Amino acid sequence: MRRVRSLLCALTVGSAALLGALPSAVRAEVAAADPIDASMRSCLARSDMSTTTGQVQCMDNARIGWKAALDSAWQQLQTKLPPARRKLWEKSQASWLASRDAEKQLLAAAFATTRGSMYVLAEADMQLQPVRDRALALRAAVADAGSPPPRRPRACNADARCEHAMFDLNRYYHRLQSKMPAHSRPTLVRAQRAWNEYLAAATAVIDERGRIDIIGARVATLKRLSDTVGND
Repeated sequence: MRRVRSLLCALTVGSAALLGALPSAVRAEVAAADPIDASMRSCLARSDMSTTTGQVQCMDNARIGWKAALDSAWQQLQTKLPPARRKLWEKSQASWLASRDAEKQLLAAAFATTRGSMYVLAEADMQLQPVRDRALALRAAVADAGSPPPRRPRACNADARCEHAMFDLNRYYHRLQSKMPAHSRPTLVRAQRAWNEYLAAATAVIDERGRIDIIGARVATLKRLSDTVGND
């Protein structure tokens, strides 16, 4: 039961952090508790789903639900954008999908070095959250589709927040690289290369705050993995 409370707390904190980055209409929707999140909370709290297998199933069901929400938002967005902006978003989405594919391999390699049910749950959570975040980002883009395009971010070295975030990212990347088994390090390199390509593509359709959100999420992922690799 303690694991359930920890998972619910993590979801609540993550949701609160995300709300500030979304348009007011989307913030209101998320604040009202998305049915997918509500269903997952109910599932995690059920006594018959209190095993590790049951809790992973709850999160997997939520991930599938958020993937459907992501696909729906993507289809809506494509119909609302003029051709030039749609092309940029298509590149962003393709890069995100490629990054997610590479990330799955990285997660598998990182969690293969761990033992214990808590890490099984952690891996399921790390599979879920990026899909949820992307679905919410696409919903926000749908809500803003009728507005003028966001101002393109400055070069990262001209934005102190971006420079600081990238410094943290590189620090945790090298920390994770040093802890990964030698045979798994190419998996990390491929995943980070795919993420870099996604960031470059996404920068064409977001503002500076959105770029910081993407980098911040990556920093959190690399830190979490660097704290996890090799644990029993």
